[in-house]
Amino acid sequence: MSNHQKDQRAVDNIRVLSAAMVEKANSGHPGGAMGGADYIHILFSEFMKFDPDDTSWPFRDRFFLDPGHMSPMLYSQLYLLGNYKKEDISSFRQWGSVTPGHPEVDVARGVENTSGPLGQGHAMGAGAALAAKFLGAKFGDWMNHKIYAFISDGGIQEEISQGVGRIAGYLGLNNLIMFYDSNDVQLSTYTDEVTNEDTAKKYEAWGWNVVTIDGNDHDQIRAALKQANEETEKPFLIIGKTIMGKGCKDADGNPYEGKSELHGKPIGGTKGSYDKTIEGLGGSLEDPFVIFPDVADLYSEIIDKKRAEVKEAKAKEASWRSSNAESAAKLDMFLAGKLPDLDLASIAHKENAASRDASASVLAYMAENIENVIVASADLANSDKTDGFLKKSKQFAPGQFDANFFHAGVCEFSMAAMANGMALHGGVIPVVGTFFIFSDYQKPAYRLSALMELPVIYLWTHDAFRVGEDGPTHQPIEQEAQVRLLEQLKNHKGKRSFLALRPADSAETTVAWKMALENKETPTALILSRQGIKDIPSTGDRFVDAMGAEKGAYVVKSSEGADVTLVANGSEVSTLIAASELLEKDGISVNIVSVISEGLFRDQSESYQASVLDNSQPVFGLTAGLPVTLAQLVGQKGKVFGLDHFGYSAPAGVLDEKFGFTGEHVYDEVKSYLASL
Repeated sequence: MSNHQKDQRAVDNIRVLSAAMVEKANSGHPGGAMGGADYIHILFSEFMKFDPDDTSWPFRDRFFLDPGHMSPMLYSQLYLLGNYKKEDISSFRQWGSVTPGHPEVDVARGVENTSGPLGQGHAMGAGAALAAKFLGAKFGDWMNHKIYAFISDGGIQEEISQGVGRIAGYLGLNNLIMFYDSNDVQLSTYTDEVTNEDTAKKYEAWGWNVVTIDGNDHDQIRAALKQANEETEKPFLIIGKTIMGKGCKDADGNPYEGKSELHGKPIGGTKGSYDKTIEGLGGSLEDPFVIFPDVADLYSEIIDKKRAEVKEAKAKEASWRSSNAESAAKLDMFLAGKLPDLDLASIAHKENAASRDASASVLAYMAENIENVIVASADLANSDKTDGFLKKSKQFAPGQFDANFFHAGVCEFSMAAMANGMALHGGVIPVVGTFFIFSDYQKPAYRLSALMELPVIYLWTHDAFRVGEDGPTHQPIEQEAQVRLLEQLKNHKGKRSFLALRPADSAETTVAWKMALENKETPTALILSRQGIKDIPSTGDRFVDAMGAEKGAYVVKSSEGADVTLVANGSEVSTLIAASELLEKDGISVNIVSVISEGLFRDQSESYQASVLDNSQPVFGLTAGLPVTLAQLVGQKGKVFGLDHFGYSAPAGVLDEKFGFTGEHVYDEVKSYLASL
């Protein structure tokens, strides 16, 4: 059997498996997987560098799938490599299976990213490519590896593709190779019904090298991948013209390919014939999930070749390590996600600073003490104060990757999705900064951060209506309530999927950064103020007091037998302190609780929660957001004063007066609440 015939058998095996998975599940997308089978086989068998015995080898090439609905293609390919068992493939989309309908990151089996929402998968690939370039610039060319992304017509159309295309082209991410599976078919239409753009010219304009090929022709695929691997300056796009449902036949055994209905239906639910398709591809209707014996032999040879390639690569790594012991130790620390010894308590802050300014001081310290942080900002560095980091570091530029600051431009979503890719790659700590209101643009990405359990740090400033004159378009009201919902949502490990921290002053901001840097299990958000905040009074060391925030909530002012407990987070805590001074003049004693994270607080022991917050006693909450933000903290007998309307354009101080966020007004609200009991 010729090499061409062997490859064709492998590709047909992938097509059979893909069709059979969807047919048995009676759910899924067979057509795209069948069309993309040629490319993925040639890529994995001949070009990708990976260790068949250690899928987590840090310097492996990586494959980032964007169209998650094409998971049958990926699972089939990884099955041929021995990463999945037959029963895994045959239980596609079923409860408890390791083959979900859209792939979820599973490095042990070769799945590098969770994908499904179109556009994000290839953005993660670009982020991983940047992380790889960053590490290569620090430790040497010996570790060079490629990032292969796979995108479809839908991903190309998603707006996020513009941000990723622009950034990758501008920076010259020549280690990023993307295949565009251009089959001209979508779920409910054909592409010519929604677009007539010239994709090649678009990417060329962004600075990519682009070739267009027959994506089902093995020789053309090889030639394109060879050219892509030789590219030294630009990211590379291979536009592969493929056929949706390639190999599909109708009941008479005639080709039934390129049809829209093959995109999202089992073949048996279309005008095509599942039986004739399987038979025509050389599969068995009795046992469609088998690996063809000749294909098994072929992949046994392929795996042996991969082992030999990796052995050679690891020998180069060992040689470098023997000559660079100190750098090797540093690299291992990066890859393990370990932090150096830090003295965050030593960071000085200006009195009554905005928490974004306090954050800038922490970032400046980080720039000098944590070498593998990559801080990004969406054209807001001088406003979200990530420039505290930038002033002590270098920014990425075309072909320049020995840097730590990433000017992403105005593309909050692309930036956040790329940060997910950086975290998936490993070796770096990604931080992304923007205004809190624009976290709305990042929601799809930080939801995937939460689902994938990635330690991405989201830095969100301008946290309330006190943005002032910018008006309601820039004033977050409901955003904190939205983010707090993710603190209630459990990930697949049964833990809270997100940590949202809104510090009450400079000391708490430093502690919040400590918590974010040490949190390796979920994404963390830092929600920071634009305006100055009065420091919380302390009878001892304020930083030591603020360490109470590590339990999510703590008492910042305590009174024996208090008449009421006042609860808030962020800048509202200082407003409660002002109100408490007036209340105490009336003989009303108070406790004040700062709740930097309700989710984290609820994870503490019941005894600790009761010592901080006794819901059998009067509890009054103050929030600059929707009252529901604190509703569960104050309990049924409590009251929350917040906003139930959009903001208005006016100076921050005026808005405080108009909306009632002053010590005097809160004093009145608490008095009224107590009188109503």
